[in-house]
Amino acid sequence: MKNTPDISASIDLLVQFYHLDPMEIVWHGNYSKFLEDARCELLNKIGYNYEEMRTSGYAWPIVDMRIKYVKPAVFQQRLLIVASLKEYENRLVIDYRIRDHDTGELLTKAQTKQVAVHIETGEMQFQSPDILINKVEEFT
Repeated sequence: MKNTPDISASIDLLVQFYHLDPMEIVWHGNYSKFLEDARCELLNKIGYNYEEMRTSGYAWPIVDMRIKYVKPAVFQQRLLIVASLKEYENRLVIDYRIRDHDTGELLTKAQTKQVAVHIETGEMQFQSPDILINKVEEFT
């Protein structure tokens, strides 16, 4: 197994009123949207976002998502969301850290796992397609 290149991407987000629940903290369901935004930024950096995935003949559904809520995010808080590639040879594993943008305080840890599925056959691939491997290895 090769070492995974250090590839990360980040986004800034300002917590809006519509992100909140009745307890006036970010509703837990919104975190998956925040992760998606950071994941897209990472995939754009690699050059293999969802459009490129579809064009290459593969879908990449999320098969596992884990979120650890350390501390709630609140209205008007500026967040820094970092997505980091951890595995890519057999599946896409991405780790996330959501921090207070100004203090760096850790608010949330998360991880997603995605697998390649051949669009025409619907078959899950047990190895990542060459196109993803080549895109990632361009960073080494």
